[in-house]
This record gives sequence, C-alpha cells and structure tokens, in this order.
Amino acid sequence: MNSIRAIIPAAGKGSRLQSVSGDTPKAMFSVDNRPMLEYVLENISFIEKNNTYIVVGCGKEKIIEYFGDNYHYVEQKQQLGTGHAIMECADAFRGFEGTVLVTFGDMPLFRYEEMKKMCQQHIETGADCTLMTAENPFLKLWARVIRDEKGNFARIVEGKDCTPEQARIKELFSGVMVFNSKSLFSVLPEIGCSNAQKEYYLTEAPELMVKKGMKVSTFFTRDGDDLRGINTPEDLEICEKILKNRYIYTLESI
Repeated sequence: MNSIRAIIPAAGKGSRLQSVSGDTPKAMFSVDNRPMLEYVLENISFIEKNNTYIVVGCGKEKIIEYFGDNYHYVEQKQQLGTGHAIMECADAFRGFEGTVLVTFGDMPLFRYEEMKKMCQQHIETGADCTLMTAENPFLKLWARVIRDEKGNFARIVEGKDCTPEQARIKELFSGVMVFNSKSLFSVLPEIGCSNAQKEYYLTEAPELMVKKGMKVSTFFTRDGDDLRGINTPEDLEICEKILKNRYIYTLESI
C-alpha cells in the first residue's frame, strides 16, 4: 500500500493523566509497560514508516527520541483541535493524491486487520472519505453517526451535543477516518471554530464533503471496545484489561 500515508495527531499534554504520568506527553504514556503510541503505530504497520506523519507538540523530544527518524514529524505549536493538527500537515502533503488514514495517538485498541480492511474498502469504493463506526452501549458520551432518510451518512454529532433522540442512536463514530488526500485538504480550510472550545474539529470534514457532493461511506467494526481511548487513569485501567484479555484469547487460540 505505497499510495497510503497516515497522519497521527499526538501533540496533546494529557492533563487528566498527569496525576499518574507526570510530565510525560500523552501519546508516550505507558499502557501495560509500553507507550500507547507504539500500539497505534503497530496497528497501522501495513503503511510504511516513511509514509507515516506524527503530529507532535507537548514533549515532542521524547516522542522523536523514542521512535527515531524512520517517521516524519510535524509540529503543532498550538493545540487548536484535530482539524488544526491535520492542517499543519498541508505542506507535507502538497501534490500527494493518494489515500490518507487518520487515527490518534491515544487510541491503542484498534486492530491491524480492521484498519487494513478499512483502507482497502476505501480504495475499492473510490470514496472521498470512509469513517469507521461501531456499537458499544457503555460509551454513552461518544459521537453519533447521523444518517439521512436513505441511510446515507449525513454528519457526526458529538456526544455532549446530542439531543435525547440522537443519544439513542447505536452507531458510534470511532474517530478513525480514511480520506482521498486531495479531497481532505480541499475542505480543511472551510472548517470553522465557532464552538465553546474555539477549536477546529476534523469531524466537520465529512459533513462538508457530503454538502459538496463527495462520496462519504462507513466501515463497521464489530468490536466496540476498539473505540476506547485513554484520557483518565480509569480509562487506562479498562484498556489494559482489554489488551490482556485479547492476549490471553490469542494464546488460547494457538
């Protein structure tokens, strides 16, 4: 898959983890004795390292020192949201017309096989954007996937912004997306920041694409636990337990 590149926003400080992580940047926080960014990179290792762009910010030196010069690093000096993190990569992607996978440095539970299948589906269908979705009744504050009357993707609504009716929607947005690079960087300048956090959210990109008549599709992954990220010590405990259970299951299957 040489025509695929990856962008991994990993610039966050991880304030809610600092009680147990000290000054370690969020992406380098230890999950079962390994930096969680290391899991993320393994899960997309079907993409060449020299086609992988890590967006760094807080504690960037620790990330670069650990992972070395096999990857590209793009600095996000101000953390102004996920959309802004991708915008910072615009110069590096100028002229590239292949596929771009976007995943995040604090979400270590996604699976290699599912990520690869999603990218393959995206390429085969000729979509401008493909979103990974799942169901998990325990993730009540996750973003919902809103579909139109024909069942096609319409938009993403953040969990905290859902109406009571929208909160009953079972299909959750994972955060992971695959784009046609040219389509992605054509809509990024139109993403606004008229929200309480004054940040640019990448989740607006698929909705903008739909409005422009571009093709947006979805890829459903069966294990809703893949969607869990790590923002708090409680999240860490849950994710470590899931990883250990998966490891035991793998051993028992051999």
